[in-house]
Amino acid sequence: MNHLDFTLSHQPDMSMLQIRLKKGQRFYAEPSAMASMDSGIQLKAGLKGGLLKSIGRAFGGESLIINTFSAPHGDGEVNLAPGPMGDILHYPLEGSGIMLQKGAYVANSEGVEINGKWDGMRGFFSGEGMVLLKATGSGDLFFNTYGAILEHNVDFQNDFIVDTGYVVAFEDTLDYHVTTVPGLRSGGKLKTLFFGGEGLVCQFKGKGKVWIQTRTVSPFLRWVHPYRQARKANNN
Repeated sequence: MNHLDFTLSHQPDMSMLQIRLKKGQRFYAEPSAMASMDSGIQLKAGLKGGLLKSIGRAFGGESLIINTFSAPHGDGEVNLAPGPMGDILHYPLEGSGIMLQKGAYVANSEGVEINGKWDGMRGFFSGEGMVLLKATGSGDLFFNTYGAILEHNVDFQNDFIVDTGYVVAFEDTLDYHVTTVPGLRSGGKLKTLFFGGEGLVCQFKGKGKVWIQTRTVSPFLRWVHPYRQARKANNN
């Protein structure tokens, strides 16, 4: 397995990922996440896996370009700081798969493949994008959240329901479908959807893990909007 020597710090609100490369090692990361690196580290930006795989990742909300960090001449250190104010989670892939919502991907070691996965109308109605990211292979995967991150184990006896905006990642052993909040009368579903502040939810079934974030961007923007200074019209 392609292990990286890493440290996560400043969790859960301003998390940073520090990766220490040995000579000859490399890893891959989203563009603009690098906060600092040793002078011996080599950074190369480009497509990874060819044009089609890069386009698939772009439809999943990530950049066409992937940064490759390598240590060709000696050991070195790289510090990564994703855009959202929140947590970073390490997930060791061992031949399994994990699905990521758009914007969640941070970095991965060699041995891990990141591809876009068409999610059909489920993704369309979720409001989070028609293409999810799927990570497979063997190695280290890092993903981030807005706010802190909560891990939930789903088993066959109990389904798990999450507002679509709070889903960060889930293991591909789980099945899910997008629906309205269970228990509402059919006549009240549209009213709740458009006026009640509660949107669509993902209902997970099977056995596996789901990761949810404690904040989403849209409610924060609605909260801060009344405090925004309005530009005064120029009467001159």
